[in-house]
Amino acid sequence: MTVVVDASVAAKWVLPEDGEDAAKALLSEDLTAPGLWLLEAGNAIWKRVQRGEFPPSEGDDLLAILAAAPVRTTPVERDLAAALSLATTLKHPIYDCLYLAAAIREDTVVVTDDGRFARAVAGTGYAGRVRRLGA
Repeated sequence: MTVVVDASVAAKWVLPEDGEDAAKALLSEDLTAPGLWLLEAGNAIWKRVQRGEFPPSEGDDLLAILAAAPVRTTPVERDLAAALSLATTLKHPIYDCLYLAAAIREDTVVVTDDGRFARAVAGTGYAGRVRRLGA
């Protein structure tokens, strides 16, 4: 089964965080994500560099590892209209809804460690499409 992963999961592939083992276990799955995933995960790396947790050169290395991850990336434009509709319905940012739109298109789930996103979908008709990391 294909699984959509969001940046909150992908960042754990290279950053030491709670849930990194569960995130790494997903690497054996058939993974897909909208092209936004790499930008968002790269931003998480940038934040760590800015906080002085590691040097910029290590950030470059981590980003290269992410770029080589086994994720089939789809153009953002493919799911943009559906994501806007979801964002409007859920009253939640469109960038998170891109992952949900991809999961709907792929007839699968999006795995996330973003509690705010999971809460926005909980109790809606889309709740079955979003799975918390490690759940």
